[in-house]
Amino acid sequence: MIDLRPVLMVIGILLSVLAAAMCLPALVDWYAGQQEWQVFATTAGVTGFFGVGLALTNRSGAGKISLRQAFLLTTLSWVTVTVFAALPFRFSELDLSFTNALFEATSGITTTGSTVIVGLDSAPPGILLWRALLQWIGGVGIVVVAIVILPMLRVGGMQLFRIESPGQSEKALPRVTQIATAIGAIYAGFSAMLFAAYWAAGMDAFEAVVHAMTTIATGGFSTSDASFAHFDSTLIDTIAIAGMLAGALPFLLYLRAIQGSPRALFRDSQVRFFLGVVATLIVVVAVYLWLDNGVAFGRAFRYAGFNVISIITGTGYANADYYRWGNFATPIFFFIMFLGGCAGSTSCGIKIFRLQVLASAARAQIHKMLQPHGVFIPYYNGRPVSEEIITAVLSFVFVFGFSFGILAFALGLVGLDFITALSGAATAISNVGPALGPIIGPAGTFQPLPDVAKWLLIIGMMLGRLELFTVLVLFSRTFWRL
Repeated sequence: MIDLRPVLMVIGILLSVLAAAMCLPALVDWYAGQQEWQVFATTAGVTGFFGVGLALTNRSGAGKISLRQAFLLTTLSWVTVTVFAALPFRFSELDLSFTNALFEATSGITTTGSTVIVGLDSAPPGILLWRALLQWIGGVGIVVVAIVILPMLRVGGMQLFRIESPGQSEKALPRVTQIATAIGAIYAGFSAMLFAAYWAAGMDAFEAVVHAMTTIATGGFSTSDASFAHFDSTLIDTIAIAGMLAGALPFLLYLRAIQGSPRALFRDSQVRFFLGVVATLIVVVAVYLWLDNGVAFGRAFRYAGFNVISIITGTGYANADYYRWGNFATPIFFFIMFLGGCAGSTSCGIKIFRLQVLASAARAQIHKMLQPHGVFIPYYNGRPVSEEIITAVLSFVFVFGFSFGILAFALGLVGLDFITALSGAATAISNVGPALGPIIGPAGTFQPLPDVAKWLLIIGMMLGRLELFTVLVLFSRTFWRL
């Protein structure tokens, strides 16, 4: 049997932190004269009671966590935190059903950015801040998970990014806790810089706080139904572009740059490849808007740059309804939903490094076919890639595609039209936010969908954020027999 005490203790600590976070929107609503502060105060008390209770009653189990406990902890912690994070939505004046409340909380904590709330412009400030806080917490949470935990679990080739690099005897910092703390400080520093930039560019202080948190988290929750189209500012769009790109790059490389290797970020092949793909897509879409849609050249690049970066990084902001850009742009936005940013970032999707590993393996295989007696080794970032990692990456991509297909098929079965089912599955499993079509596209919300579809999307969002295998391994009989 698995000793659950360490797992429950850590979950208790996380719930206690969540309860403390609930006090912030309570204070904001109290200051604004909104009665919603009582909802946040009550749910903070309930969450804190369960959190402190779990931590105290299981403190005797503190110690080293085994591999099986790590798998269980990673999934259970995210699910438990999400359920409690849904309480303020459920009991607020928005009067959301439990399904809608859980959908909103899941979308927030996984930094997906899909929403069921209509009327954000008039929503209580506490709710808007709570949505942003969930994405901010989820963003830094997934960075720590991706850098510290997933490499240990060997999920989808993530061992490429273990803290101790191949051939090196020294770690980036002596202790994993120090690494997590340093990453958190970098994350907070980016958030502070974005706040200052947004505020100076014309947002009010509250809007700047919310958007700073959801930008660096590549989350996409906004304070307006119109998202960034509400501001219609080239300067604000430019700041958001810089923030989204910063969130989509590896945070461990930021740490190495601060430690004295400023070129580490741009020496990384994953970063260079990602930025090259982004630049190419922006040029293609901008030229298409300029020539085919008659959009002015400068505005075409602004719209193309903002929305391409928003979707490929999984942020989900929009400053225009890109679904109406025509038949050429729509498939581009659909396919880049799957790409995602870099490993060890707040971004989503398959991740660029996996595509690079697969391309290198395919190139080696082609050379092997042409020269059967030759020895051809796949390389990534100047280092040979082991068969174990190639197998892990291939398995991940297969399971990712299979899960997407099953989810799209299930959404079609519950009555969604083809484009809504297909793009809804893509945006959920890739944690992007808005999808395509008139219902859940950049100009719509997920509110009209049936509850069954929302539950399917909730599962998809959680699976995508936790890199699939972390969750699926719990359904293996072998896991529970060991």
